[in-house]
Amino acid sequence: MEEITTLYQNNHELLLSYVLQLVAAIFIFYIGRMVARGLSGLLEKGLLSRSVDKAVVAFLVSIVYALILIATILMALSQIGVQTTSFIAILGAAGLAVGLALQGSLANFASGILIILFRPFKAGDFIDGGGVSGTVEKIEIFQTQMKTPDNKRVIVPNAQITGGPITNYSSEPIRRVDLVIGISYDADLLLAKKTLEEILQNDERVLADPAFSIKVAALADSSVNLNVRPWVNSADYWGVYWDTLEKVKLTFDEKGIGIPFPQMDVHLYKDKPDTKE
Repeated sequence: MEEITTLYQNNHELLLSYVLQLVAAIFIFYIGRMVARGLSGLLEKGLLSRSVDKAVVAFLVSIVYALILIATILMALSQIGVQTTSFIAILGAAGLAVGLALQGSLANFASGILIILFRPFKAGDFIDGGGVSGTVEKIEIFQTQMKTPDNKRVIVPNAQITGGPITNYSSEPIRRVDLVIGISYDADLLLAKKTLEEILQNDERVLADPAFSIKVAALADSSVNLNVRPWVNSADYWGVYWDTLEKVKLTFDEKGIGIPFPQMDVHLYKDKPDTKE
């Protein structure tokens, strides 16, 4: 007991110094984490108030928070006597090793940066990218969250999206609906074209400018194919597509305009009986 008391009396100043350094390091980490959260929150509010895309805001906020937190950890370690220069060198070497092992993740990170910089799409856009069609919900550092039309959430790696063509169906305010309507060869072609014109003219969603077009596209094997191409607002695309097909079928039936289906004529030939004995 006396030895412990003597040891404490001889080293109490050193122990007190270590305790104070540890308390200071914990305090620095705690304050740094609060600062990281506070600045991230302020940055998020500031960007959202300027109508910056939510996906871009989430990406930038996560980057800022991570950088401040890393700086805070290094400051706390420095406070308790850890040589941060050596620690940074160790982190660099470890980062290189991890980077080689996680090349796919780094590719996703770089792709996330490219998506944020060049903005081929934003949150809320309906796109076809990475083999998935859906509405973009959130663009994160490594992946993009999308929701399919049947309400499934799909997480797509960013590198998979930037590695192929990206089709953005929401980037333009208007779109053209491409329909191919086939009529029988014995049907009245002019009546069919006039009927199609009336259907499109009576649909308020079809735009007057650009004007729609109805052209003979092909004289196919069993039908005369007409290209019907109205222009609509992007939000009305599928509504016009489905409704027009239904109206065409009902109206053609009323006016006796035949819509053919593939047919095949089979001719049977009876062999002559063999008269040779």
